[in-house]
Amino acid sequence: MTKLELVTSQLVSHIEKLSKEAVEIHWITAFAMKSGVKKIIPFLQQAVERKVSIKLLVGDYLFVTQPDALELLLQEVPSAEIRIWKSGGTSFHPKSYLFRGTQTSHLVVGSSNLSASALTSGVEWNLIAPTTVDAEVFDEAVTQFIKYFYADQTVPLNAETLAEYRSLHKEANIKRPISPVWSDAEEIEMTVGPVFPQQPEVAETQVPYSTDISPRPAQQESLDALENAMAEDYSRAMVVLATGLGKTYLAAFFAEKFKRVLFVAHREEILTQAEQSFKHVHPERLSAFYNASEKRTDADFIFASIYTLGSQYHLDRFEKDAFDLIVVDEFHHAAAPTYERLLNHFEPKFLLGITATPDRMDNKDVYALCDGNVAISIHFLNAIERNWLAPFNYYGVYDDTDYSAIPWRGTRYDEQELLQVQLREDFAQKIFDEWTRHKQTRTIVFCSSVKQAVYMSNFFRRQGVNSIALHGESHPEERKTARSKLDSGELEIIFTVDLFNEGVDIPKVDTLLFIRPTESLSVYTQQIGRGLRIAEGKSHCVIIDFIGNYRNADLKLAVFDKEEKPKGSKAIQPLVPVGCEFNLDLQVIDLLEEMRRKRAPRKEALVMAYRELKKEMGSRPRYLEFHLHANADSKTVKQEFGSYFGMLSYAGELTEEEKDVWLKYKHWLLEVEKTGMVKSYKMVVLSYMLSKGENKWLEPITPEEAAPFFHRYLTEKDYRMNIDFSDAQGKRLREYDQKKIADLVSLMPMTKWSGSVKNGIVAFEDGTFLFKLQPSDEENECLYRWTGEIAEYRLHAYFERKSASISVN
Repeated sequence: MTKLELVTSQLVSHIEKLSKEAVEIHWITAFAMKSGVKKIIPFLQQAVERKVSIKLLVGDYLFVTQPDALELLLQEVPSAEIRIWKSGGTSFHPKSYLFRGTQTSHLVVGSSNLSASALTSGVEWNLIAPTTVDAEVFDEAVTQFIKYFYADQTVPLNAETLAEYRSLHKEANIKRPISPVWSDAEEIEMTVGPVFPQQPEVAETQVPYSTDISPRPAQQESLDALENAMAEDYSRAMVVLATGLGKTYLAAFFAEKFKRVLFVAHREEILTQAEQSFKHVHPERLSAFYNASEKRTDADFIFASIYTLGSQYHLDRFEKDAFDLIVVDEFHHAAAPTYERLLNHFEPKFLLGITATPDRMDNKDVYALCDGNVAISIHFLNAIERNWLAPFNYYGVYDDTDYSAIPWRGTRYDEQELLQVQLREDFAQKIFDEWTRHKQTRTIVFCSSVKQAVYMSNFFRRQGVNSIALHGESHPEERKTARSKLDSGELEIIFTVDLFNEGVDIPKVDTLLFIRPTESLSVYTQQIGRGLRIAEGKSHCVIIDFIGNYRNADLKLAVFDKEEKPKGSKAIQPLVPVGCEFNLDLQVIDLLEEMRRKRAPRKEALVMAYRELKKEMGSRPRYLEFHLHANADSKTVKQEFGSYFGMLSYAGELTEEEKDVWLKYKHWLLEVEKTGMVKSYKMVVLSYMLSKGENKWLEPITPEEAAPFFHRYLTEKDYRMNIDFSDAQGKRLREYDQKKIADLVSLMPMTKWSGSVKNGIVAFEDGTFLFKLQPSDEENECLYRWTGEIAEYRLHAYFERKSASISVN
């Protein structure tokens, strides 16, 4: 096939043929029916046997997708990566099938969803385009697919998310039943809200940015920290710098030591800005892009889109040692599978991760990716105190919208119902009045949706304000021009939807306006950073924040707290840095106090975080997985429940057999959970005992027997050795000496642990160390597994905490 082909029926036969030739399969469909899934299961199973990478994205729009269709995919093609697009009521209508081949790839775009009629005898129009017609279009399609596939609106399909979808599907169809005639429907169109006029065209202006190319104080401090990391033989490090402190320039300065550099990001604006920064610092070196439109591999600096280079097909074009330095911008995204694939492929001399705000706000979820080395971490409040960022005047304005009546769709409010309460003339007028009262010269407004952004921009324009709405689908040139015009003062305000969260700097922005519910505290923190850059003539940033009874409203203010409040504190106002102001409407204070009274206690919040993570993973998270990925602080698990397994018992997550083990061996599990750890030694010895296996872990051991494992564990990773073998004695033990190591094991973990336990459950007698436990075979399986989870968690948390402490000091 060397030309475009129109297929009006029996698309299934073409899908079968293309599936047999493909090395990658990426499909995105608005919905899936069981009848259609049955048709394509054999092709996908054959592809799985050939180890073909399969990604399927299916929408939940109007809950037309049948739960049984998803269940069939999950059961019959378990190795495929399948995700559900959570539309929140917003139209979702793509139907595209992408097949990457070894020589020729094919893009199928048309009207056919995954249903039997659409794939066989139904009246459909589908266009099949081979890469011999336009290879760039195919690559662009793959890039766009990956962007949507891993978007925040998606969740992985697993047993937990399927159960949730089945429940929502049943509820939706009780409210709005789909008749038998529609049971295999192909299109359901619904438009909610007014139709908006086109935005005015924005002409390009050339307003160059100039930046001093010598490192600023925060950058120099970070460069010194990276120098120390390299001197200690680290090959990876993460730098956490608040937005506005110049992460990209830091990377450019650091790149001076390396010949070949790969800079990876997930937005084209970030790549373009990074290339300009690197060129400013290194005008004599050659740079190029590797993205949907350009794929150069021969420059000193390569700026790559993760959506392009994240594909194994493109990774295979590069040798593992192709780059001396790899920089991953917004490193908090690096836990995503696409990034993991890239990080696993390359073997650079050094990997630098830079971010303003890791997902969990405390470096947890990306800690392991940088070998436990957080070189430096500077929060925006610390930066304000050191005069590296501008102070702020915050105004919390009361929003009388009743968000409690709007359905919550897993991760966000139902967009269509949210629009019904947002697109009101009286609400728009209040927003305009508050902006007029507090604003300065240049404003960025953060909205919930494209429709809200366009609606508000049009409203402001009618009031005589020069404004524009920008969003992810705006043309890149339009976005670039708007930024220039805002910078020069030709534009006064930009309404945006998650566009300026990351990597785009307009230093002169001095007013931020939030007219959306805060759903993610990390995104909120990034958005705040957009206004804190220091610029000539700018004394402070004004933050105007509309606060209603939405989720997280009573938690978001902690972002501004420079110190953690004492437990039990009832103060609403955060403790902000000197030079900042914090103002709340009286109605906002009343609202937040009421929400705080009604909010579930900390135990319920932890259980809620656990259930959300279980849904994301599809199975019960291990203790360490909860620590790394849950939207909660794992330290509070011990405070509230004593143990992770105590929390599981409270949440009703244990089987009857597991409940018995928890009650019978609670004293042991709490001992492992709570025993003091000045160093890691106790958990290292316990890890050795666990390494012997389920049937032997309770056998007594001697210090001499544990010595080789103990030494190897602490010296095989630089960060462990530099933490627990850093004193004079430890440095002498870096070279293995069995007697000296055995003496240390005998004196420290074995003697001290046994001596600190009053119930005698841990014993060190006659030169042997043991735990006095006598579980049955059935109990032992569970006890062994749980003990291992606690030891794994405690070791990780210990080195994480120690590394973070070192990086701050």
